[in-house]
Amino acid sequence: MIEKQYTIIKKLKAKRFTIVVHLVSWIVTFIWITPFLGVFMSSIRPFKEVQYGWWNFQSFNPTLESFFDVWAGRTSRAPLSVSIVNSLIVTIPATFIPIIVASLAAYSFARFSFRTKDLLFLAIVLLQTIPQQMVILPIFNLMNNLHLLNTYIGLILLHTAFGLPWQILFLRNFFSTLPVEIEEAARVDGASYFKIFYRIILPMSLPALASIISLQFVWVWNDFFFALTMVQNPNMRLVTQTIPANFTRYEPNWSLLSAASIIAMILPIAIYIALQRYYVRGLTAGAVKG
Repeated sequence: MIEKQYTIIKKLKAKRFTIVVHLVSWIVTFIWITPFLGVFMSSIRPFKEVQYGWWNFQSFNPTLESFFDVWAGRTSRAPLSVSIVNSLIVTIPATFIPIIVASLAAYSFARFSFRTKDLLFLAIVLLQTIPQQMVILPIFNLMNNLHLLNTYIGLILLHTAFGLPWQILFLRNFFSTLPVEIEEAARVDGASYFKIFYRIILPMSLPALASIISLQFVWVWNDFFFALTMVQNPNMRLVTQTIPANFTRYEPNWSLLSAASIIAMILPIAIYIALQRYYVRGLTAGAVKG
């Protein structure tokens, strides 16, 4: 009898806990999605309807005119269609180049031993703590001396350099969790280290690589600071530079700004959805072992 009562009480506590968790989750979701809902409603309504608040529904006439305006640059001489191509020119190389270099370096740290291994790895980890704003002046002078200002190559190299430290740390932790026995068996069969790396290690590391691709792509795509500092040519503007161009001080049009923001976030969301099944596995595996 006592055991049954204890079981009933335990089930009730579990149900209460489940209800509380679901309630908190719904509250957090509502708080999180409300700003996006405001941006979306502002993008599909004329500016006159949202200038006193997107939640004002006294008149509701949805339209896609703002999307066509920002895409073609009818109101600001800054077409979003051109800036999206410019952003892709920077983002794609700046995503895959550091992954290639970081995977090779991380495999070396995970499997090989050399004299300055710990010191070098510590330096790489410490490089993650350096904020962009602290080093922007020497970087600007360096890019200017190398004639890489107003070039996509300079911006790609900059994002590659800032992406390498955390990617090396992440992949090194992931590679350390992989079984060494598979590599030893391949060595017995005569496989070289490089062949083991690209035929065994990389296929086993797809979750980690997918996580890095999604994170690096989003970070480079959303970057505004480096783009604003390194690219001043109006014809080379990236997405994050073009969006503020649709906003003027004296005539702010929230519909255009919201529409541009919606278009800019479509591609990162699509990347995340496409790599979603690998994302969580890669993050958890790459963060467990240090």
